[in-house]
Amino acid sequence: MKTSKKLIYATAAVALTGLIIYAIRKKNTKNRVAQVADEGYETAADVLHPTKNSRFKKLHYGPVLPHHSF
Repeated sequence: MKTSKKLIYATAAVALTGLIIYAIRKKNTKNRVAQVADEGYETAADVLHPTKNSRFKKLHYGPVLPHHSF
């Protein structure tokens, strides 16, 4: 098999894998949004899925004191 065909097949395999991962993530997100919508607006997504979203680790509620660096 020629190198160009191997490259084409590898690219197609990577693209197919990417599409599959994209579809699965989209389906999971759609299911989570539907579940949150079914629960009502009073129930936040972080209450239903506490370990799913950890990108706001530095989120702070309440007064924030300024940080002084001397």
